[in-house]
Order: sequence, then structure tokens, then C-alpha cells
Amino acid sequence: MTDKPAKPVSASAIEKHVYKVFPNDMNAYNTVFGGMIMAKCDRLALVVAERHSAHVCVTAAVDSIHFRAPAKGNDTLLFNLSLNRSWGSSMEIGAKVEAENSYTGETRHILSAFFTFVALDEQGKPVDVPAVMPETPEQQRRFDNAEIRRAGRLKTREELSRANR
Repeated sequence: MTDKPAKPVSASAIEKHVYKVFPNDMNAYNTVFGGMIMAKCDRLALVVAERHSAHVCVTAAVDSIHFRAPAKGNDTLLFNLSLNRSWGSSMEIGAKVEAENSYTGETRHILSAFFTFVALDEQGKPVDVPAVMPETPEQQRRFDNAEIRRAGRLKTREELSRANR
């Protein structure tokens, strides 16, 4: 457990980060290239992790990426990311991306994902990070669900380790 004071979710969250879709963002099906959206989520999740931990952070895992709907040309993407929970040196950041029609204001939920980051000290060793304080019922739900996802990640890692011995 860390002796650092806990921080509220709002201290590091990113809300409605805007990215305008242009033709170079499109794939062969004339929808937005999913890899570009994933890369932007990873970079923004890094910002959340480093704001929370006050340390250099690295991506340790990405799981549960769900593409729910395509984004199209001329959409505006809205990225929302926040820290769900922290454990020792690791943190889970949730990402939700919406596509907005800039002319009508209509939005569609297009992606949800979870990123795990680890904070590192000056020698590149894991360092403890502050606990996170949920501020709303929705943040508390995500805080509680993060523990379930973490248990699943750890169980899978252990099972794969046993299988590969």
C-alpha cells in the first residue's frame, strides 16, 4: 500500500478530447481506421496515468477493446478517459470514444477499452502510485468493476504460465 494521498478521478480525467476525422484517417471500407483510434486512446491514457502518478508510465496491457460502431468521414471523435483504479504501481484507465456529427450534434458510442499502465521511477523500476477516489456513483461502479477485470487478467496470466511450463 502506498503512503501517497489518494487522488480524485477528476484530477487526471480527460473529457471530450476532440479529433476531427479527415480522409487520411480512413480505411478501405471508408470508415475510420481502428488502429488510429486505438493509438490515440493509448496516448491519452498515458496522459491520465502520468497525471495521476506523477511518474513516467508505460503501457502494460490493453484489453477489452470493443468497436461498437464505425466512425465515418467528417465525424468528430470525442475521447473520454479516466482512471478506474490503482494497485501498487499499476493503474487501469477506461476509454470511451464517441463519434459526433458536427452538423447535428448527434453522437454514437463507437469504442470502449481498458488500458493498464505501470508507473516507473528514474531507474525504470515500478513505483507505487496514489489510490484513486471515485467521486460519483458511475466512477464507483467503474472502480468496483476494475477489480473484477484485474482478477481476470491475473488468472489468465497464471493459467498461461502453468500451460507453458
